Amino acid sequence: MKMKFRFLTLAAVALLAASCGVDRSQVLKVYNWSDYIDESVLPEFEAWYKAQTGEDIKVVYQTFDVNETMLSKIEKGHEDYDVVCPSDYIIERMLNNRLLQPLDFASIPDSINYISLNKSPYIQGVFKSINPEIDANEYSVAYMWGTTGILYNTDEVTYEEACTWDVIRNPKFAGRILIKDAPRDVYGPVLIYLKQKELQEGTVTLQELMHDSSDESIAAVEAYLKEVKDGVLGWEADFGKDQMTKNRGLVSLNWSGDAVWAIEEAATVGVNLDYVVPEEGSTVWFDGWVIPKYAKNVKAASWFIDFMCRPDIAIRNMEETGYVAANGAFEVLESQIDDACEPLDLTYFFGPEALGIRVNPVLYPDASVIARCALEHDWGADTDKLLAMWSRVKGDNAGTSTYIVVALAVVLLVVFFITRARSKKSRKHGKR
Repeated sequence: MKMKFRFLTLAAVALLAASCGVDRSQVLKVYNWSDYIDESVLPEFEAWYKAQTGEDIKVVYQTFDVNETMLSKIEKGHEDYDVVCPSDYIIERMLNNRLLQPLDFASIPDSINYISLNKSPYIQGVFKSINPEIDANEYSVAYMWGTTGILYNTDEVTYEEACTWDVIRNPKFAGRILIKDAPRDVYGPVLIYLKQKELQEGTVTLQELMHDSSDESIAAVEAYLKEVKDGVLGWEADFGKDQMTKNRGLVSLNWSGDAVWAIEEAATVGVNLDYVVPEEGSTVWFDGWVIPKYAKNVKAASWFIDFMCRPDIAIRNMEETGYVAANGAFEVLESQIDDACEPLDLTYFFGPEALGIRVNPVLYPDASVIARCALEHDWGADTDKLLAMWSRVKGDNAGTSTYIVVALAVVLLVVFFITRARSKKSRKHGKR
């Protein structure tokens, strides 16, 4: 109830600012993914900002569920959000379309510039690769990150079966396979699997595959997914992790953050799950804070991004969401140490001191795992080809399981109407 009340209060502030001419410098509009922050940090930011700058600020916090929904509002210029949190390929698209303002943290004292103090060398390198002509580090700050892999039931699926992308085509698990309803996150791993020969021969790299929108590759992925679809229990946006915890699914193509939540939740009800990044290779993903072109309060936006990079705030957001902060502060790493885990090489992320660190490998993959992962990229105009392929896979040429479900639905409807008709006849006879 408190959360709902706060939303109403913030919405009222936004309306007041729009209708009554309240100084926009006292309002910060934040647009983020649903369930992607510890909301108690928002009033703390307001108090911190007041203490640091002497200025009042009120956070108007709103959420979205689809990248493209957020992007559409920014592109049209109908919303003056000050801070938004798009995914990597959308950051790339926004950069290419000049929809972002360069970040300027000159007003923030060095002693509390948590962005510069806690940058991960790995994150910096990956962000530089987003666009070779524009350094994304100058326009965005990573918030959360992770990998794409396989979440599986260890009681019925072996590690050897799960550590290949081809597990989603394994007839042994037909009817209990869940796949993200996210064409980009499915296309990349499948193409990596299909191009193993070329990758091993060195005729193509993982990064090159992430840019591959050729008709040939799209057709190959489409053909593969149409083989897979007969065994798919569901193409899911968010319910897959829940289905796995309830033992309804055995295999799920999923994100590491969802996997962490599912593994912990399943353990409480006696279901054993684990997560693996397949041996063929995979993708890494990032969500990051940016300041859109039409932002009205750039100063407060910059301070907010800085506040989100403060180690204790990053830790709280990790604990609340189950995802991993893209924060290179050693305090963040220390908060996740678990002596029950095997030692990992995390020097790529935290520097030379992070060798032999014991943390959950789902949260922080070993350097050897990251070495076989690549960042997805925006396809620009070719994105329509990807979406069309995805539509054909899910819609056209429906799989056997789809026909069975439809047939059962038709039968149930027929039975319902026959029963209803007979029931009506009985009541009429009774009235006589």
